[in-house]
Amino acid sequence: MSTVELTKENFDQVVSENDFILIDFWASWCGPCRQFAPVFESASERHEDLVFAKVDTEAQQELAAAFEIRSIPTLMIVRENVAVFAQPGALPEAALEDVIGQARKLDMDEVRKSVEDAKQAQGEQGAQEAG
Repeated sequence: MSTVELTKENFDQVVSENDFILIDFWASWCGPCRQFAPVFESASERHEDLVFAKVDTEAQQELAAAFEIRSIPTLMIVRENVAVFAQPGALPEAALEDVIGQARKLDMDEVRKSVEDAKQAQGEQGAQEAG
């Protein structure tokens, strides 16, 4: 499967319609981004069941800002509408395969529960600080 170009117009639709998405935040002037591009493309051919997407941070500055992208390339993995991985830097092929493997093994019910627990703890902490 070829990579999908994500924009602020199609981002929500692509993420909500797919359970497992790898997103490469990049820019054309970025040397490490250009090094990572063929690794990302090659992985997309090996993992045809996953969606591989790219966000051009120059053209999609609002999207990059929304995800607080400070360094590129940044790889993000979204499973079932939850960002489960985000890391800047060009990964070598073996590391990318390892990250994909780990993300595939995640128990998403457990991930959602830990996200909910963290939100509750944050809310309780805010209430204590306010009181």
